[in-house]
Amino acid sequence: MFRSILFTGVFYLNTAVFLILGSPLLFGPRRWAMMGLKAHARASLWWMRVIVGTKLEVRGLERLPSGPVLVCAKHQSAWDTFALIPLFRDPAMVMKAELGNIPLYGWFSRKFEHVLIQRERGPAALRQMIRDAKARAEEGREIVIFPEGTRRAPGAAPDYKPGALALYDGLDLPCVPLALNSGLYWPRRSMIRYPGTIIVEILDPIPPGLPRSEFRQRLISDIETASERLMAEAAESATPRLSQIQPQQKQNKNI
Repeated sequence: MFRSILFTGVFYLNTAVFLILGSPLLFGPRRWAMMGLKAHARASLWWMRVIVGTKLEVRGLERLPSGPVLVCAKHQSAWDTFALIPLFRDPAMVMKAELGNIPLYGWFSRKFEHVLIQRERGPAALRQMIRDAKARAEEGREIVIFPEGTRRAPGAAPDYKPGALALYDGLDLPCVPLALNSGLYWPRRSMIRYPGTIIVEILDPIPPGLPRSEFRQRLISDIETASERLMAEAAESATPRLSQIQPQQKQNKNI
């Protein structure tokens, strides 16, 4: 508990320092601001390793195409929102538009030219998301989305939303699934952080042009199967994490 509280304080202080001291980057080239974003993520990961004892292992980077690509990532933790950034060359994150209204944080989100989606607009929001994502992809950027939209506890039944399907159809790009087990070590709705190794695994790309139903089935199967394997691996590690895993509902209608 002490290490978790200490890290939480250091994490938010670190974030505040980057936002305040980095504010001049708002007036410079976007690539400078992106360098600051990646530096913040690396610094946060370093503090987590030093204070809590949580390490990071990345597998499958060689599977990531060099050009524009759609990345669909499992989402178990707030950790995912910053720690995945350095894995990519120039990511454009799909995120809620209301986050863009937060002082400094939101200003930087717009500076990074992330894809901001107004979910309350329904189908119109999806169309705008595709237009914005196409513009980012034409610049050679990776489009990164969490298909479930919000954090899901480890082992919870999957709940994939239509956004990833719309992007897959609209962008006509390869889709790279990404599995992880971050929720075991940075659980949602908890201040406790746990030592161990968070594993992120980049899976084999799914080619463009598949029928929507086939793509959806493959995407869910690839991400969920790999994430379950990573959680099982964590359970057998030197610092096993079992308490955060919920029984997987394999017959859930979303699979």
